Amino acid sequence: MNFFSVLTLAGGLAFFLYGMNVMSHSLEKLAGGKFEAILQAIMSNKLKALLLGVGVTAAIQSSSATTVMVIGLVNSQIMSLQQAINVILGAKVGTTVTAWLLSMTGISSDNFFLQLLKPSSFAPVLALIGIIFIIRKRSTKKVNIGKIMIGFAVLMAGITTMSDAMTPLSESQQFTNAMEVLSNPFLAFAVGLILTAIVQSSSASVGILQAIALTSPVGYAVVVPMVVGQNVGASISPMIASIGQGTNGKRAAFSYLIANLIGATVFLALFYILHGAMDFAFMGQSAGIAGIAIIHTCFNIFVVIILFPFTKYIELVMIRLFPDKDTEEDTTFAVLDESFSATPTFALQQSKTLVDEMARKALGDIKDAIGLFHNYDQAVFDKIQASEREIDHYEDQISKYLVQLGKKNMASEDSRCLSLELQAIGDLERISDHSLNIAQSAQELHDKHYTFSKSALNDINVLSEAVLDILTNTVRAFVNQDTTSASNVEPLEEVIDELTVVIRQRHIERLKAGDCSIELGFILADLLTNMERIADHCSNLAIYVIQMLDKNTLESHEYLDTLERNKTTEFIHNYKWYKKEYKLK
Repeated sequence: MNFFSVLTLAGGLAFFLYGMNVMSHSLEKLAGGKFEAILQAIMSNKLKALLLGVGVTAAIQSSSATTVMVIGLVNSQIMSLQQAINVILGAKVGTTVTAWLLSMTGISSDNFFLQLLKPSSFAPVLALIGIIFIIRKRSTKKVNIGKIMIGFAVLMAGITTMSDAMTPLSESQQFTNAMEVLSNPFLAFAVGLILTAIVQSSSASVGILQAIALTSPVGYAVVVPMVVGQNVGASISPMIASIGQGTNGKRAAFSYLIANLIGATVFLALFYILHGAMDFAFMGQSAGIAGIAIIHTCFNIFVVIILFPFTKYIELVMIRLFPDKDTEEDTTFAVLDESFSATPTFALQQSKTLVDEMARKALGDIKDAIGLFHNYDQAVFDKIQASEREIDHYEDQISKYLVQLGKKNMASEDSRCLSLELQAIGDLERISDHSLNIAQSAQELHDKHYTFSKSALNDINVLSEAVLDILTNTVRAFVNQDTTSASNVEPLEEVIDELTVVIRQRHIERLKAGDCSIELGFILADLLTNMERIADHCSNLAIYVIQMLDKNTLESHEYLDTLERNKTTEFIHNYKWYKKEYKLK
């Protein structure tokens, strides 16, 4: 090989790795977090977990990527360690699909239909269809499908380029000598491990070996230990991903390494013992591209067979290696795992679970704060104060996560949902602030021994019931993504606005009549302002729900302006009902 052949080889390798990367990322985007959601849904069925690991890895073409996802799920306590080990074992089988796809390159026949099965025959067609999908940009889904097709075509172009560049190796004495050196199992194993560690994918490193085998003889004596080493090298990416993870994340990552090491040790030991006893004739033969795929598959199936019955014991070993810390870990924000950012849709789903928790906490705080006007309790006040600080912390952690997630390459729909989620946590944090403000008003009444008149209390009770109603409706709509509940918010918000105006007027009348004091008036004014603001934030949250589920919905201000000008029959009906329900006496 001359200098230009080396350049061509490097270019082919770049095409190959880039094509695999494009395919993998586009498949993940097309799935929209469904792979991870399926993994998350696994309960106690070991076989189901194993098969899902096979399926997910076959789809995204990377056992390392599947394992990294699983590490995040375990670290977030969404999945148990034993479930994760079963999925990881399945991922080892799923990763062999790439090798079988590439083995089709070696088809040699004059038969027209067999020729069609060769990737070099249909890859150009896929590339043409893919580029049409991308250029037309009819939908995000079609663009991702187009990228998958382009990725596959580039991958095949890469392996063809590498094979062409390495054609002279078949006549090279240096290559022959190198193969003889690599017939040492320990050396071949080490080369395979290092190659996978460099390219960060066992599928890619096995593909490179297949590219060499297309044009140059690579014996089974080299292929067997090298392929095993390549599979062990696939543990590097999950190990890196586990850095900074909690105890459970480290357990999952090391279980992948342990599975590979045990599998490699037992497989190679048995293989060479049998080879010594039976003298396998094929060991002196060239493996070929299909032979490499067979060895790759046999090793991974072997690992599953010997380890699948013992996943419980692997879990126990990991727990012994990584015992729980003396101080209990705070797993509240574990779902905001950095590894999920590779699949933004799923990351958004996980952060949404925390935002939902914020919403429930805010609702509970408002209920408690209003209750203080009827029965003041310092312990309840302290609880509201602590909860307000906690919700501030939620906002801080989720905001940071979403801002970092927004820097990733995201689909337009994901970017839109991220923006709405950021706005939602701001509104929820403000509702929490208002709950503390209301509690402080109740505290002032208690400490100064003030008492509202019976008429003022009746007004406050009616308004409080309306505010609790709108907040309950809003939280239900937001958590359940329910547009029906969301559409009920705006009519009630309008009624609450009108109630606050009337209550202020009635207070002035009581003040003139001497039935109320100026001091109580200040407390009432603060209470009305907080109640009104809560309703405003509920309105914002309801609109976010509608915008999340209907991408054609206008921006908040435009939506409200349009609704004000063109009130629907349903809006008018709901408004009249709420007007009657929350009528001042």
